[in-house]
This record gives sequence, structure tokens and C-alpha cells, in this order.
Amino acid sequence: MTYCEYISTITGDTQLLHKEYHDNHYGFPLQNDDELFERLMFEINQAGLSWILILKKQHNFRKAFDNFNIEKVAEYNDGDIQRLMNDPGIIRNRLKINAAIENARVILRLRKESGSFSKWLDEKSLTTVTLEEWTRLFKKTFRFTGGEIVNEFLMSTGYLPGAHAPDCPVYSRISKIKEKR
Repeated sequence: MTYCEYISTITGDTQLLHKEYHDNHYGFPLQNDDELFERLMFEINQAGLSWILILKKQHNFRKAFDNFNIEKVAEYNDGDIQRLMNDPGIIRNRLKINAAIENARVILRLRKESGSFSKWLDEKSLTTVTLEEWTRLFKKTFRFTGGEIVNEFLMSTGYLPGAHAPDCPVYSRISKIKEKR
């Protein structure tokens, strides 16, 4: 079942959250490094949990992690880690919190090499074609990334196909955006 089909099977507030994400975020190309970092951190935090939990906590995550400002998160220290561990509005997993800080630092290094996280991804997309290649690259580069996290991150940001079924109205919207790039 595709995400597009899944949306029609759920009801209530849960459907509204999923539909908002499906219609306006999932699969849309991102170029802003902070937004890419946020999406990667959402995927990492979702590991072992439900996506709806992340959607429900997304505003809390943004507040707790300074709107995923890479420079700020890269500077987090032990006090920030403790603050995050005590924040009931987010996923309080030390490994995931440490991954956010370390991955922000990695992105700062990638910016020095490539100009931006987005440009690094664009460069890699020219030579990295399969999910397996992407997964190896991400595991070598970032913390707390595996096949499912990498797949969802890349699909959700438009680097891998499959976010939407071709008959989904959002599919054509995304195609038009990609044509302009």
C-alpha cells in the first residue's frame, strides 16, 4: 500500500496530520539545509516508532531543537542534552539526541566541502543511484542511519522516487517543481 492509498484508510485528527504532510511536504524537493536536517532528524526519531507520533510532536521538536538551525544544534553541549532528555514533548532517546548534534556537525563539514548540505546531496545523486549505495554513503557519513531511515529521508525530500503514486494529484505538483529545477 502506498502512502497515498494509506491516507484514505485513516480518519479523524490522525488523517488530517497525515494528509497535511502527504499533500504539502512528502516528496517535495528541499534545498534549505535546515529543512533537510529537520527531515533527517524526523526520520531518525521515527525509527522504531510510528510516523504519526513524529507528526504530532513536530512543533515540539522544532522548539526544542532551535527550529533545526544547524549551527545552533552543532553547538549543543551536555546542558542541552540534559534539557532535551527532560523534554516530554520530544522523543527522549539519548542516542537520537546525540545523533542530531553529531549530524549537525557533519553537515557543517559538508558545507565546507560542497557549499551546502543540499549541494552535497545533489552531487551524490549524480553518482549514487541505488538505495544500497545511498545507505552505505549515509552510514559512512551520518550517525543513526540505516536503510529504512535513508530510504524515507530520500523519498520524502525528492531524491528517490516512490513518494507518491503516479495517479496521485500531488505527484504532478512535485513533477512540475522538479522540472523547474
